[in-house]
Amino acid sequence: MKTRANILVVDDELGPRESLKMILKNDYLVFTAKNGWDALDIIRYEPIDLVTLDLKMPGMQGTELLKEIRDFNADIEVIIVTGCGTLKTATEAIRYGVSDYILKPFDVVEMRSVIKRSIGKKSLNKKQKELVKELEKILVEEKKNQREAYS
Repeated sequence: MKTRANILVVDDELGPRESLKMILKNDYLVFTAKNGWDALDIIRYEPIDLVTLDLKMPGMQGTELLKEIRDFNADIEVIIVTGCGTLKTATEAIRYGVSDYILKPFDVVEMRSVIKRSIGKKSLNKKQKELVKELEKILVEEKKNQREAYS
């Protein structure tokens, strides 16, 4: 059974936050947070796959939250959705490995496409890690068998 991905929408403005929730709720399980502190609480207790993150928020700025997300779980995909994009914030976002950087007002079709691609990337990365672990197990077992054969 395929489960729906968990998406956290973080934006201090109700309009964009609820718009994204409405756009995504049929395909994903959507959580919302109006600030960085609420977002961190959700991330700590829910298995979040992807975060859409506004940069300019009161209290904890989006870039600060991005750093906290990376420290907590580097596998969470993050998409910046901001009305205040600058070259500096884009550069910093890239440095922290965001999946994409979208300016408000966003195009619904583009937003769905970016999120779908990011969720696919996360799924592929997870499968790659599982395959590497499996390969490591096989190699350890093979070395063990070789040692036993020569003993």
